[in-house]
Amino acid sequence: MTLDPATSATITGYRPQNAPPEWDRVRGHVRMLVAASADRSPYQVERLLTATARLAVWCHRTGLPDDPEVWLRHETIDTFVLTGCTDLAPRSAQTYRSWLRHMRATLAWLERGEQAPPPMAAPKQVSPPYSPAQLGRLRGWAERLPGQARGDALALMALAFGCGLTSGEVAAVQTGHLRRLTCGAIVVTVPGTQRLIVCRSAWENVLAHAADQPSDAFVFRPRRAARHAKNLFSSWTARHTPTGGLPALSVRRLRSSWIVELLSARIDLGVVASAAGTSVSALARYQHFVPALDEPTAVALLRGRPDEQAK
Repeated sequence: MTLDPATSATITGYRPQNAPPEWDRVRGHVRMLVAASADRSPYQVERLLTATARLAVWCHRTGLPDDPEVWLRHETIDTFVLTGCTDLAPRSAQTYRSWLRHMRATLAWLERGEQAPPPMAAPKQVSPPYSPAQLGRLRGWAERLPGQARGDALALMALAFGCGLTSGEVAAVQTGHLRRLTCGAIVVTVPGTQRLIVCRSAWENVLAHAADQPSDAFVFRPRRAARHAKNLFSSWTARHTPTGGLPALSVRRLRSSWIVELLSARIDLGVVASAAGTSVSALARYQHFVPALDEPTAVALLRGRPDEQAK
């Protein structure tokens, strides 16, 4: 293919601002990828160069081969967006993903006639999680509520923050969907899904109590007869406003808090995505809420255990 002189000069003369040492190792492949796809891309060549260079440097630092085919695998791009773009806004990280996936689709079509994957539709923003301090105070507030209100508040928090369920799933779960394992863990079977959902240990006692109730009772607001009661959550939260300046209980914010807590614990991304009923790439929208690791923890994770290295 023939590029116009201006585009060709931009590609051959490109060098990232404050180029890292790895740039000299990957620059040839970066320029080749952009040159091969530029005339079929709707994106500006400078943007393609920026995203591709960043991906290539990240792959090199991660220990992946200096191989463009490896760089542009779907799983590589998704992991790069999730873990290598944490300094970017979620929307910017998703934009990088779109550029790189389009580049892959273009090159795969040219080489093998491979069909591009269907576009992913996902909300642009997610509900912000509660802070750990807010969660602790909200639980304290819930435990001081009288009568059935106490059980409803704790059940709501246990299902949404302890298990990461969506609003529809919280509404649908009945006590018969709870199963207690011999180790004490509580497994939740959500109607219509095959996900493995295990309650966080801090909330097991709440669901263990619910599991002992009649199997046809709803866990949240058990006195209702209908699964999809009108204004199920809004009517309850309107009547039960947390005191002390605390924010209202929100299923979406509780679920976001669950995801961020798991990501902060560095639990395998595939395990988190499977339990959440989403994709690994969709977790990138939560990554900017995850605190960075301190150096000793990062060193320990990167080093591994001596018995692992001996294998």
